[in-house]
Amino acid sequence: QVQLVESGGGLVQAGGSLRLSCVASGGTFDYDAMGWFRQAPGKEREFVATINRGGLRRYSSDSVKGRFTISRNNAKNTVYLQMNDLKPEDTAIYYCAADQFPGRLAVQSSLYHYWGQGTQVTVSS
Repeated sequence: QVQLVESGGGLVQAGGSLRLSCVASGGTFDYDAMGWFRQAPGKEREFVATINRGGLRRYSSDSVKGRFTISRNNAKNTVYLQMNDLKPEDTAIYYCAADQFPGRLAVQSSLYHYWGQGTQVTVSS
């Protein structure tokens, strides 16, 4: 059973930066594609970014492209989300997820098999 634990969230002013981390245990991390999603109050869970097993293929949503970067360190069983130039509309709970089909870059949350508990990101204006 894969377990995912996110960290790195917090309160930041608009224009600031945060780096989220997600540590995986209990599975074969380097086999999984990984993704980040977010959910704001009253809204549906939204795709943010995904990265394949080897870390060479990535895809992110238009709303964060050019500001957020997903990366991974398989030796540390960790996936990261570097968030720069944060905006108040980025405020949400951020979740990492594991997809056990490593070759795809899925944007649908239903295709991910395991989820972390989430970390809160709040951006003040």
